[in-house]
Amino acid sequence: MNSKLATNLVLISALLGGVGAFSADTSTDTAGQYVDDATVTTRVKAAFAEDKSIKGRDISVRTDQGVVDLTGTVSSSQESERATEIATKVKTVKAVHNNLRIVAR
Repeated sequence: MNSKLATNLVLISALLGGVGAFSADTSTDTAGQYVDDATVTTRVKAAFAEDKSIKGRDISVRTDQGVVDLTGTVSSSQESERATEIATKVKTVKAVHNNLRIVAR
């Protein structure tokens, strides 16, 4: 019985051994930076919700160290430019990367 238990433990360890390597947070963000980034993301989304030309569009917002990444789709280059303009005006935004795709609707 002990050898079977030992064999099972070795097998489980082998299977789960790599899990820890992938779950470690390798970012250099502090807790404060994470909160600041979340606040920036929320402010950008709120600004989008208030703007008639952007409201309801399929735009995802992600912030990392004050740099905002916009992804998703809009229906024109004007909407894409407007989204960048709005995000740039949000307090504490350092830069905006516009990765929006234009899809005719």
